[in-house]
Amino acid sequence: MINPVIFSIKLFGGLTLTLRWYGVLVMLGAVVGTWLAEKEIRRRGENGEVVWDALVWVLPIGIVGARLWYVMNSILGGSRYYIEEPIRILYISEGGLHFFGGLLFGAIGLLIFLRRRKMDAWLFFDAIVPAALIGQAIARPANFINQELYGQPTHLPWGIPIDAQHRIAPYADLNLYPVESTRFHPTFAYEMIWNFLAALFLIWYARQYKEKIKPGAIFGGWLVLAGIGRVIIEFFRPDQPRIPGTNFSYSALVAALMAVAGVIFLLVRYGKLHLNFAEDWEEEYKISEPEKKLRTRKTVKASDETEEEEERDVPKKRVVKKAKPKTKPVSSK
Repeated sequence: MINPVIFSIKLFGGLTLTLRWYGVLVMLGAVVGTWLAEKEIRRRGENGEVVWDALVWVLPIGIVGARLWYVMNSILGGSRYYIEEPIRILYISEGGLHFFGGLLFGAIGLLIFLRRRKMDAWLFFDAIVPAALIGQAIARPANFINQELYGQPTHLPWGIPIDAQHRIAPYADLNLYPVESTRFHPTFAYEMIWNFLAALFLIWYARQYKEKIKPGAIFGGWLVLAGIGRVIIEFFRPDQPRIPGTNFSYSALVAALMAVAGVIFLLVRYGKLHLNFAEDWEEEYKISEPEKKLRTRKTVKASDETEEEEERDVPKKRVVKKAKPKTKPVSSK
C-alpha cells in the first residue's frame, strides 16, 4: 500500500512538518475545480477571476463544515473517539471530511461572498457544481491511500485489500476475514466515477441547450444526480451510522432529500409546479454592470475592426481626369 505521508521534516522547537497525500489531493481537487469553474463563469459572461477571490471564503469554511459533519456523523454512529479526545477533531490530516458538511458550509460562505459583491448566485452555482464534482473526484484517491471509506467484502476482481489496523468493527476478525484473501468494495472509486460522469453530463447539457436553460437548472440537475449517486453508494458503506430501527444511513437520508429537492426545484423552474416564492425568479442571468460595459466595449471595438477590414478589402476606384480640348489660337489681323 502507499504510505499516506509523502515526507516529514523536523523543525526547530520539536515541531514536525508533515506533507500527506490526503492534503495534497484535496488541495489539487480544489484548485482544478476552481479553474474549471472560472472557465464556466466566463462562458456565461461574468468575470471568472472572481471565483478565486471566493475560494478564500469557501475553502476554509467548507473544510470546517466538512470536518464538523464527519465528527458528528461518527458520534451518531456510537464512536467515542472524538468525545474522549476532542483535540483530534483538529487532526484533519489524518482524514475525515464529509461531503455534506463541506457542501452546506461552503454554499453559505459562497452566498455571503456573492451578496457582498452583488453578483448573481444562480450563475455561480450553475458554473461551480460540475467543477465541484470533478474536484471531489480528484480528491477521492486519498481515501484509497488512507484505506478508508471502503465497502463490504467482495469477490469482484476490482476489490481492494485493507490492512488489519484499518478494518472497521464488522471485519476486524481476521479469522473470518483474512488479510491475505479478503477484498472490499472500493466505494470511494464508485463515487469518483459517478462524479466524473455526472459532471460531464451537466457540462454537455449546459452547452447543448444553452439557449433554453434557465438560471439554476444546472444546480437543480446536480442536486438530483449527486443525491441519487450518494444514495446508491451508501448501500455499500457499512461504516455509516444507521437511523435507529432501519438499515438506512443518515447520509443516505440527506442524499435522498437532495435528489427530491432537485426534482421539485426543476419542476418549479420550468413551470410544471407553481410555488408562490418562485414567481419572481429571473429568466436570465444577471451580469454585473462592469462586465456588461466591458463586453459592450469589446463588441464595439470588434465591430469597428470589421468595418476597417471591409474598407481595406474594397478596391479603390481610379479617378481618370479628362483632358481639356485644345483651342485653336486666334491670329491677330
